[in-house]
Amino acid sequence: MEKKCLDCGDALRGRTDKKFCSDQCRNNYNNRQNRDSNNFVRNVHGLLRKNRRILSDLYSEGKVKVHKDALFALGYNFSFFTHIIETTQGQKFHYCFEYGYRETGDDFMELRQNSQYIEYQ
Repeated sequence: MEKKCLDCGDALRGRTDKKFCSDQCRNNYNNRQNRDSNNFVRNVHGLLRKNRRILSDLYSEGKVKVHKDALFALGYNFSFFTHIIETTQGQKFHYCFEYGYRETGDDFMELRQNSQYIEYQ
C-alpha cells in the first residue's frame, strides 16, 4: 500500500514514517489545522492592543479622568482587559497591560499606569 502526503496527496518516497512530501506541504497542513485557534488569539490580541493604545494615548495626553462615552467613541471595548487589581482601599482597576481604569461612579473613568510593568521592560 502506497502512502500519500497528508496535504497534497502525492505519493511518498523515502522513510516509512514520512507523512508529507515536502516542508511546504507540512507547513500548509499544520497552518490549516491551527487556523481557527490562531485567528481567535490574533483577534483577541488585536483588541487588547487597541484598548491599550487608547488608554496609553489618553494617559500620555495628561488625562487622568475621562468620561466613559469618550472611551466608547474611541472604540474601547470594555469586555477585553488583561487583569484586575484591587487596591487596599477596595478600588478595582481593570488593566490592559500597564494601563488601567476604574469607574468613579459618575460615568467617569480614572486612568492609571501600573509602575510594575515599567520596571520589567
